[in-house]
Amino acid sequence: MSACGGGNCTCGGASAAQASAVATVNGIALNADGEQLDAGDLRERAWGELLRQEAVRQGRLPRHADLASPGISAGDEAVIQQMLEEHAPLRAPDEQECARYYAAHRERFRQGRRARVRHVLFAVTPGVEVPALAARAEQALIELMHKDAPAGRFAEIARELSNCPSGQEGGELGWIAPQELAPELARAFFGEHEPAGMLPRLVHSRYGFHVAEVLEREGGQETSYEQVRERIAMELAQRSRATALHQYIRVLAGQALVEGVELEAADSPLVQ
Repeated sequence: MSACGGGNCTCGGASAAQASAVATVNGIALNADGEQLDAGDLRERAWGELLRQEAVRQGRLPRHADLASPGISAGDEAVIQQMLEEHAPLRAPDEQECARYYAAHRERFRQGRRARVRHVLFAVTPGVEVPALAARAEQALIELMHKDAPAGRFAEIARELSNCPSGQEGGELGWIAPQELAPELARAFFGEHEPAGMLPRLVHSRYGFHVAEVLEREGGQETSYEQVRERIAMELAQRSRATALHQYIRVLAGQALVEGVELEAADSPLVQ
């Protein structure tokens, strides 16, 4: 038996026993029976297969005569990228949009900004119970936020509990610039108009949960709009394209029969 590998076709539907163990997109299997994948890898395969099938539907790629996904070759990826670029081309924002963005985010464009930071990292690792980990991090934050917390307690907790090598230095990261950090940490440590001191809530990052304190900040020098205009224009254009692509693939997911994996989907092409 063969499957068309495109559109809403379910002619290659899996058996009930297979469906319980194998994730599928329109009847095309994403993983072999018994193959274990974490949720992130499985979603990545599903999005890739969804886009491959759309390229097949548009006649850009040949049909695949099998019930298992062939994966995405380098040639397939180039075709899919071309399809996405045609659907959501990079469009330059106008001058007013760029100027408004600069006015609202002037602090972001200061040159030479840096902060002296220390933190305690509660790392999310395979097998860890995330709610329990978050509760331990919250407990440490509450203790350190207390007005009677001893001056050296932060360093003690960092040495005892932090999963970052900086724990051996009392959690000290030293002087760091925004570009040296993951974006979610940069936003937390360099929040506009935020005073130095303990951050009053946990910082969630790709690494886990952070209890953090900004010991000092240096504001750097303000840059003019003319100096950063091109950077702003590119950032806004890329953001607009990312939004359009996100909408596009959500609509594809909403039109497909997806089993065994959770995908964010939209049931209307007008979704914002």
